[in-house]
This record gives sequence, C-alpha cells and structure tokens, in this order.
Amino acid sequence: MNKSAKIEYEKRIVRDMIQLYCRHNHGTCELCDDCRALADYADKRTDSCPHMTDKTFCSQCKTHCYKPEMREKIRLVMRYSGPKMIFHHPIAALRHLYYSKIKK
Repeated sequence: MNKSAKIEYEKRIVRDMIQLYCRHNHGTCELCDDCRALADYADKRTDSCPHMTDKTFCSQCKTHCYKPEMREKIRLVMRYSGPKMIFHHPIAALRHLYYSKIKK
C-alpha cells in the first residue's frame, strides 16, 4: 500500500470508529459537532504524520502528536469502538490484529 493510500485508509478507519462511538453515545446518525471536530483533528494529524511510512497504525505509534485533551477523546473512542469494529468492519479489524502482531 502506498503512502497516500495508507493515509486515506487510516483516516477512513478512524472516522468510522468515531461514527460508531458517536452513534451509540450521542444518539446521532451523523457526527455531532464534538465528534466531527475530533474526526477533523484526527484527519489533520494523520495528514501531517512523519511516521506514516514506517508504522502500521496510529494506535501503535510512540509519538504523541495529539494535544492532551484530544488524545483523551480519541482514546475514549478507540476503547469503545475497537472491540466493536469486528462486527462493523471485520476485514479491517482482522487486518489490524494481524499487523499488530507482526510489527511488534
């Protein structure tokens, strides 16, 4: 996967996870303002990531490029949505598990 495709894939998965979180916790089909702001922020961080070519996923990165308050918000989303992704995006969830074990 080339760098631009990897970036777009990462952004799509994070946005899907935020959507899943928002739907359950805020009861909206579309992203609420707070979740949309988080998704936009995550997109910008992914676009400017200097490690995108040598890491598998943002969740495995050792560089903390998120502001502390945004890092807490994205962690909350990941803790909630991560386990549920197996039902919503099984291929993406299995790919994440596979690469998580190989790259460690």
